[in-house]
Amino acid sequence: MTTFPSLNEQMDLIRKGTEEILPEEEMVRKIEQSIKTHTPMRIKLGADPSRPDLHIGHGVVLNKLRNFQDLGHQAVLIIGDFTAMIGDPSGKSKTRPALTLQETKENAQSYFDQAGIILDTQRLEIHYNSDWLNKLSFEDVIVLSSKYTVARMLERDDFAKRYQEGMPISVHEFMYPLAQAYDSYAIRADVEIGGTDQKFNFLVARDIQREYGQNPQVILTMPILEGTDGVEKMSKSLGNYIALTDPPEEMYGKTLSIPDELILRYYILTTDLSPREIEKIKKDLATGKNPRDAKHDLAWHLVRRYHSKEDAVRARNHFNQVFVKGGVPDEMEEYTVSPDERILDILVAAGQVSSSGEAKRLMKQGGVSLDGEKITDIQAVPLLKGEAVLKIGKRKFLKLKKK
Repeated sequence: MTTFPSLNEQMDLIRKGTEEILPEEEMVRKIEQSIKTHTPMRIKLGADPSRPDLHIGHGVVLNKLRNFQDLGHQAVLIIGDFTAMIGDPSGKSKTRPALTLQETKENAQSYFDQAGIILDTQRLEIHYNSDWLNKLSFEDVIVLSSKYTVARMLERDDFAKRYQEGMPISVHEFMYPLAQAYDSYAIRADVEIGGTDQKFNFLVARDIQREYGQNPQVILTMPILEGTDGVEKMSKSLGNYIALTDPPEEMYGKTLSIPDELILRYYILTTDLSPREIEKIKKDLATGKNPRDAKHDLAWHLVRRYHSKEDAVRARNHFNQVFVKGGVPDEMEEYTVSPDERILDILVAAGQVSSSGEAKRLMKQGGVSLDGEKITDIQAVPLLKGEAVLKIGKRKFLKLKKK
C-alpha cells in the first residue's frame, strides 16, 4: 500500500518552478483521491526522439517528472517514435521534416540513457507510441479526427500565423496533436508535463480523453529555460547550452557564464533544492550577497546533482586553480606529438575541436596558447624539449609530450 506525503507537501513541490497548472483545482482533487485510495497518479511525459542530445533545459521537465516520482506517483515516459514520423509543428513556421522509424528508435535509446541521469529508471514506465498508433485502422483515424474541428486547430498560434501568411499547412500536421492526445488516452494519463509550447497539444488531449469517456488529465507546463547567453532558449545549435553529459569542470565553468539576472531562475528550474532553500537564496541575493558567489554555489549544486559531490568539489578546486590563481590543472589529458605535426592538426586529432575550420577560427581569435604564449599562426609546429601545456579556449587544457 502506497503512502503519500500530505496534500500541502505535494502541492508545494509540484508548484516549484511551474508555469501553469490547469486546472489547479483538479490537480488538488486528483491528489486527494490518490491519498484516499493509496493509488499513484499516472504522470505522462512525451519524449521527442528527434533531439537525442539533452541539456539542462530539457532537464527542467525531467526534474519535474522526478518530483512526482519522489512523491510516490507513477512516471510514464512516452517515446514519440510514431509521432516523430509526422513531425511536431509546435512553434514551427514551416512543415518539420519527419524521421524514419529506425532513426527514432536510435535517438530514443540515447534519450533514455541521458534521462536516466535524472529519473529513477527502476520506477519508470516506458512506452513507444507506435505500439498503439500503428494498430489504428483508417476507420479509427477517421473517428479520432472527427472529434476535433479545423476551426479549433486554427486557434493554435503557429497554425493561425501560417494560415494568415499563406504558408502551407499539410493535413497530416493536424494529426500530430490528435495522435499525442490519443497517447494520453492510451496510457490513462492523470497529469501531463511539458514545456509551455505544448499547452495547445495538452488541451487537445483533455478534450480527446473526455470524448473517449476518460477523466481528463491535468496540464502542468514548465518554463522554457534561457541559455547561458541569457537571451535565446537553451539550444545546442546556438552554443548556449549546458549538456547533461558535460564533464564536471566544463559544466561548472559554463554555469558561471550565465547573466546575474538568471541566477535565481536557474536555481528554481535546474536544481533539486527545496522551496525553502530557494527562498533563502532569494533573500541573500536581495540583501547584498555577491552574485559571483551565488553562481559558484549554483555551479557546485549542478555538478553535484549530475555527477557527484566529489566531482563538484574537484570542479570548484579546478576553477580556483586555473582561473583565480592563473595556474593550470593538476590533471589533464595527454597527447603525444608526432614530428612536424601542426598545432592545428593536434587540436583536431586530440578531439579538442570538431573541425579544422573551428581550429583555425580559434587560433586566429587568440584562443590557443602554448605554455602561456598565444599561437595565431595556423602553420605553427610546437618545438618541444619535454612537455608543454596547450590551452584551448577558456577551460580546456592538453599536455603535449614529445614522441
